[in-house]
Amino acid sequence: MHEPPAPLFRDPIYDGAADPVVIWNVEEQAWWLLYTARRANVELPGVAWAHGTDIGIARSTDGGHHWLYRGTLDGLAFERGRNTFWAPEIIRHEGTYHMYVSYVPGVPHDWSGPRSIVHLTSANLWDWQYQSTLALSSNRVIDAAVHRLPSGAWRMWYKDEVNHSHTYAADSDDLYHWTVRGPIITDRPHEGPNVFFWQQSYWMITDVWQGLGVYRSDDAEHWQQQANILETPGQRRDDGVIGGHADIEVQGERAFIFYFTHPDWDRTRQYGMDDNQPYHVKRTSIQVAELELREGLLVCDRDKPFDFTLQPGGR
Repeated sequence: MHEPPAPLFRDPIYDGAADPVVIWNVEEQAWWLLYTARRANVELPGVAWAHGTDIGIARSTDGGHHWLYRGTLDGLAFERGRNTFWAPEIIRHEGTYHMYVSYVPGVPHDWSGPRSIVHLTSANLWDWQYQSTLALSSNRVIDAAVHRLPSGAWRMWYKDEVNHSHTYAADSDDLYHWTVRGPIITDRPHEGPNVFFWQQSYWMITDVWQGLGVYRSDDAEHWQQQANILETPGQRRDDGVIGGHADIEVQGERAFIFYFTHPDWDRTRQYGMDDNQPYHVKRTSIQVAELELREGLLVCDRDKPFDFTLQPGGR
């Protein structure tokens, strides 16, 4: 059995890798892990360490067992100054990579201010060209997830912080022009929706800050809630806390979930997200585990050993 390392990856520059997305780089014939590069080891006021962030790159040529840090994405800046990029969603369609990334102007030291989802395209995952800032349901939207509907149209799910931090949706026929459809998941505040098709069902994972919320659908329109996953701390190194903001890579009958943890967060509960936190609280790690389907329920035993190798191609 070829088990993955734990943690799977840590950012060697700022040690704050979060919000992972995994994609097969066709041009390099390698797996890429892209993420929000939070500046965990930099002492800054408030939550400025979670702003001014680039999108980090790690590359694997052995199926995801070893990841080499390759720097940050070029070409994202479309306005002057130092600005903030979070939580990339990247898909490849007809030879073009499309990225929908959360954008915050400047480097705020609190969670105030506008935020939006920006669309960029690339032919090689390295070089990006700005297309537009999407007009969605409010001026505080983040965390895009994009997947095709059974009709063939594209749907984007995202967090709307003005509207109770619920998941809203917008539809597109061409990945460039989007029409807001309204609220989709409204049972509780959450963020980081991720949608995938696996085992003849559509699934949505959300970050509810108490592990990850799970929803199942037959048509990607009507969603039924299931029990949370990754809410019970694990036993692996850097995995003894809840899992956060995840991405899922489906490989045939199997599905792997990539998520991030704050390994020392629960041991220092006196610190809040708005406080000036020490480095050990802010640092993060990327982990991977396998999803299972048991009697129609999506489950994840993060401590269960599993054979892990990403096969070339992916989604």
